[in-house]
Amino acid sequence: MANTRALVKRRKAIRNIRKITRTMELIATARFKKAMDRAIEADAFTRKIAELAADLAASATNIHHPLLEKRAEVKNSVLLVLCSNRGLCGGYNASILRDASTALRKVQGEGIQVHLDLSGKRAISYYRYQGVQAEHTYTHFEDKPSFEEVDAVASRYLADYIAGKIDRVDVAYMKFLNAARQAPVVETLLPLTTLAPVPSRKSPPSPSGGGVGGEGGPTQVEYEFLPSAAGILEEILPMSFKIRLFKCFLDSAVSEQIARRVAMKAATENAGEMIRDLSSKYNRARQAQITKEISEIIGGAAALK
Repeated sequence: MANTRALVKRRKAIRNIRKITRTMELIATARFKKAMDRAIEADAFTRKIAELAADLAASATNIHHPLLEKRAEVKNSVLLVLCSNRGLCGGYNASILRDASTALRKVQGEGIQVHLDLSGKRAISYYRYQGVQAEHTYTHFEDKPSFEEVDAVASRYLADYIAGKIDRVDVAYMKFLNAARQAPVVETLLPLTTLAPVPSRKSPPSPSGGGVGGEGGPTQVEYEFLPSAAGILEEILPMSFKIRLFKCFLDSAVSEQIARRVAMKAATENAGEMIRDLSSKYNRARQAQITKEISEIIGGAAALK
């Protein structure tokens, strides 16, 4: 009797947990769709401004901008790690922190002073446990990061880079490739030495196999700069960096919701399997108990004859 009561109690608890995980799965699905829409909308703008900045930088060969110049010797760098504030998202945070820690050790091994910036409570608690001091921490970036919030961080990086306080900016985050694939990466955003256009996830390749020109590569676009190339680059290059950093935050947000949706779906399915297993055990225990009671009744009746 005690065994069946324990099974009933445990089955009830798991059913309640399944309701919670199912609800969290639905919430993550709704947030994922909204975050993915924002990421896809920003993708076209990010790609276009990267193309424009690359074309302008290639056309204005006589213009030297500090954001385009790679330092001869890198002494100080920034590593920004983008994680989540909440858990229950599978191996999302662990994958990012593993790659970020590897990059951190590699840069420190080269004798470079690393300034660690952390976004997300999971990253903050991890490095606090590791005894690594963070220079800046952020916990206000949720599943809907705004450009104004990212702009404040990006502007500080730009000012420090132009002033010579830092020589490189790396970002460790979960890159959103498509709804079925995300990958932890560590990308260098400053200096803007490689202004390659961001590949589109929606545009099909050119039938001719080439780029814009259609024959072996993109056609070089000639620009007439008004009022000046330097003035235009002064606006385009900082904006290109800010947009790329904002895209990192958007990718991180949508990847987190995908990971949480997958984790909660798996938890819900596992809870269903446990409930079925416990129901089977309960039925067998109840059947054995009834059989025992019937045997006792029959035995007692036979003894009275």
